[in-house]
Parts: sequence; C-alpha cells; structure tokens
Amino acid sequence: MSTHHNPAVLVLADGTYFEGIAIGKIGTTTGEICFNTGMTGYQEVFTDPSYFGQILVMTSDHIGNYGVRESDVESDGIKISGLVCKKFSANFSRKMANESLDAYFMKHNLVGISDIDTRELVRYIRDTGAMNAIISSEELDVEVLRKRLSEVPSMDGLELASKVSCSEHYTTGNPDSPRKVALLDYGSKENIIRCLVERDCFVGVFPWNTTAETIKAWNPDGLMISNGPGDPASMDYAIETVKDLVDSGIPTFGICLGHQLLSLASGLTTYKMHHGHRGCNHPVKNLVTGRSEITSQNHGFAVRFDESKSDTIQLTHINLNDNTVEGIARLDKPAFSVQHHPEASPGPHDSWYLFDQFVSLIDNHKS
Repeated sequence: MSTHHNPAVLVLADGTYFEGIAIGKIGTTTGEICFNTGMTGYQEVFTDPSYFGQILVMTSDHIGNYGVRESDVESDGIKISGLVCKKFSANFSRKMANESLDAYFMKHNLVGISDIDTRELVRYIRDTGAMNAIISSEELDVEVLRKRLSEVPSMDGLELASKVSCSEHYTTGNPDSPRKVALLDYGSKENIIRCLVERDCFVGVFPWNTTAETIKAWNPDGLMISNGPGDPASMDYAIETVKDLVDSGIPTFGICLGHQLLSLASGLTTYKMHHGHRGCNHPVKNLVTGRSEITSQNHGFAVRFDESKSDTIQLTHINLNDNTVEGIARLDKPAFSVQHHPEASPGPHDSWYLFDQFVSLIDNHKS
C-alpha cells in the first residue's frame, strides 16, 4: 500500500531538519547521510553492500520512474538504510521492469522520504560534511528524533563488512577454467564476480572471517579483495589476512574497500573523508599510462600515500577533482588496487581494463 500522503521528517545530527512525504515503509531509520550524483542505476546503487548503514540522498530529480527489474541487483536485497529524494514515482514506464520501486521498498521494509529540496540538502552536506541522520514517518517530533539520533554510533571506527558478507564459501563459473580466483567477500557487488567469470575465471567466494590458511588450501591462482562498507582501519582481521596472502606472492587485485585493505596491509594509512565520493562521473588519471577515465565511485574513506614507502609502493591513479589516491601497486609483490569501481554497474566502462590487467598478472605469474 502506498505511503505517499503520509508526512515524514529528516533530522541531521547537527539539528538541521527537513519535512517531506513518506516513501516505502512507515517507520524510522538511522544512518550516516551521503549523496550520489548518478542519474541512472538507482536499483544497483540501493543493493550495493558498500552503502550498508547509510541514508542515501539521490541527486537525480526523479526516482522510481523506470521501476525495478530482478536482474538489476548487486546483492540479495536493498542495503541502504534509508532514501532521500526530490520526486518519487510510484508508477513506472519500462516494459522490462517487474514491479514498481514503491512495491520493492515495501517488500524490503525500506523507510524513505521524498519532496525534499535535494539541491539544498546536498550543498549542505558538501559544506558541513557527512554526519548521522534519522528519517521517520511514525514520529514527527524533531526533539524526540534528535535525542534518538544522538545514540547512533559514528561511521568512523565502525566495522560493517561482517554484516553484509556471505556466510558460507561457494563457487561460481566453470570449474575447468584456466584460472582459480579466491574472492574475499567483505560486501562484494555481483558484477565483480560476473566480470571475473566473463574472463574465464572459476571464482571461489569466501566469507569475511576466512583465514589466509583456508584460502591457501583452496590453491587459488589469484586473490580478489572486494568492496564493502565501514571503516577499513577497524578491520584488523582482514588486514592480517590480506597481508599474509599478499606476502605469499599470490597475484592480488583490490577494489574500493579492498584497495584500502591492501594499502593498510602494505603499511599505508586511511582517513575518513569530509563527505566522500559517490556517483558515476568521477574523473581519474592513470599515472602509469597518462590516460584519464570516468569512473563509478562509492567511498567515504580514502588512502593516504606515504612517499617514504615509494620503494615498495607505486601511486598509480589519482582523482582529478581533489587529487586523492585512486590506485596503488606493490613493486615487490604482484598486487594492485583501485579506489573506484571498474565493474561499474551503474556507471561507465572506462576502467574495465583493470580486470584484464588482473587476468594477465595471474597468467604471467603462472607461467
């Protein structure tokens, strides 16, 4: 049943609030507020595990107008904590869609708010920085919501990968493929796995708490470290596992959170960004080739490069908007990583070559 005529309120941690109309389930939800500048691909964004624990503001004017299709998912369901948008459409026009976004939200119990001036809200977040927020369509007293919001933990220092990882090891692809790739699942998007299988890799997906010894026993030809939510510096268990596997010489590729974990395992540090990068139009320069690419991004933490470690770590990519680190490569081990999402979904395909680079690294190492 549509909730489009029910009032709702969005309250930020600094006390700022916005009034709007409820979408999805009537209820209350909390999380760190962030914004995505992508114009399409909302279903892929909402099901991306990297957004777990976050209330998402979509900057595109219309959300829901092309409905939902079962195949356009990046995980087993919606992962955002809540949605903020300008105009929400309960109807859709795409013939391939299976159902409306409104019905999809109700099925997944998602709480959201529409009819918000998202331009004003995004400018405010951009200027003041990311912070916790609360959306409610059942409690409209701002003071009550502010008190409840004060009890929500900060994303800084929060470990969340264990909440979105698979619970058991499984495999996908052709068992007779020439390459076996172990994927450490800290909240992996489905398209990362698809990109590997399409390149003739047999993929073994391992849960968040898998030990290096267990992965070595599977005898993989390569290691993929997935994306995921939360603060990478809080993941001591993952940093230790990645360090052990990289030191063993296995060819390694890390994406987003995987990039941060490889960096931490290599002696670099990470920090929480002012408001993060999220969208499909972020320009990145490959410092090795000199070429630039438009990338899909979703991260609120970044790597700090240390020039004193340049004898073992190479800076390979930078963000052309703010010069933040977008990629590194180990000079002493067959390992590299990028902060952006080469698998896109949604987004441009400029960075797909990185999967080919990973496959070549595996083949060269095997030969």
